[in-house]
Amino acid sequence: MSNAWQPPRLQFADGSDFAVRHVWCVGRNYAAHAREMGVDPDRQPPTFFSKPAMTMHQQQHIVLPADCGRLEHEVELVVLLGAGGRHLGPIQWMDRIAGYAVGVDLTRRDLQQRLKANGLPWELSKGFDASAPVGELLPAGEWTPSDDCRIRLAVNGQWRQDDHLGAMIWSVGELLARLSAELTLHPGDAVFTGTPAGVGPLAFGDHVQALIDGLPALDFRVSAQ
Repeated sequence: MSNAWQPPRLQFADGSDFAVRHVWCVGRNYAAHAREMGVDPDRQPPTFFSKPAMTMHQQQHIVLPADCGRLEHEVELVVLLGAGGRHLGPIQWMDRIAGYAVGVDLTRRDLQQRLKANGLPWELSKGFDASAPVGELLPAGEWTPSDDCRIRLAVNGQWRQDDHLGAMIWSVGELLARLSAELTLHPGDAVFTGTPAGVGPLAFGDHVQALIDGLPALDFRVSAQ
């Protein structure tokens, strides 16, 4: 029996699957969220960070990490690549997308702030187990992002984040072009495209609903174990 690591496989709505190679994320891609994080939202070059592939999943329960002081939600449009490349333009990248999903970038905010304050890397605050839940995937041929698509997240039935994809500072194609100027992207890469304002804490028992118009919803609960 082989003990070799196997990539997470996410399900499309039609039953096919997508093997995740790597997860990339962008910070502060909505002006209002940049302001709530205390950053000037002027159109500065996007800042990217990553999560391990194993953080992506489609489970209905999220276990709150041990010793977590503050776990926060960040609803995002997730782009899944069917083809890779380097130094490609925004239009070229839109033709290489396999599908889209609603995702939530879970963040251990207390840990992130503590590490930042000490000038230390903060990957652990983003890359912990199950920190990147996503809904069912929809093929790119069935849905494409548009400025008027609403993106929102509710906790226990109360809306906390609510905006439109048109509020992104950098569009999907522009983000992929910028990232591919720094490194080679590959089939199986997933890209979280940033979150609107309204990020907030999650606690044991919370019910989270994340929605983007036209995409399958993401629905999960926060569990103690």
